[in-house]
Amino acid sequence: MGQSKPHRPTAIVVEDDDIQREMLALMLEERNFEVLQCEDAETAALALKARHPVLIVTDINLVGKMDGVDLAYFAQQQDADVRIIVISGRPLPRPLPPGAKFFTKPVYPTALLAEAAR
Repeated sequence: MGQSKPHRPTAIVVEDDDIQREMLALMLEERNFEVLQCEDAETAALALKARHPVLIVTDINLVGKMDGVDLAYFAQQQDADVRIIVISGRPLPRPLPPGAKFFTKPVYPTALLAEAAR
């Protein structure tokens, strides 16, 4: 009989900059997350419905109609327990949903990973 793989929690990384998205994904994969990478919030919203992640890390400024703040509210409506980290090099354009965390770029890996692990 085959052995089943241990369950890894799913995280979605939403960033339109390929290099930053890959860097964030690698950090989370090293912490045993299964990471889905999306470059826009619309794709992330579909992934969120299909995969039920425990964590979403999103930039604010994204291509498409939704920004990262919109995605944070959508994610919380889908699952009140999902952890949400929003990152940006600029100030927040409007408040985040309760419980969502905001990090300014450049994001320090230790701070991001500590929040992701809680």
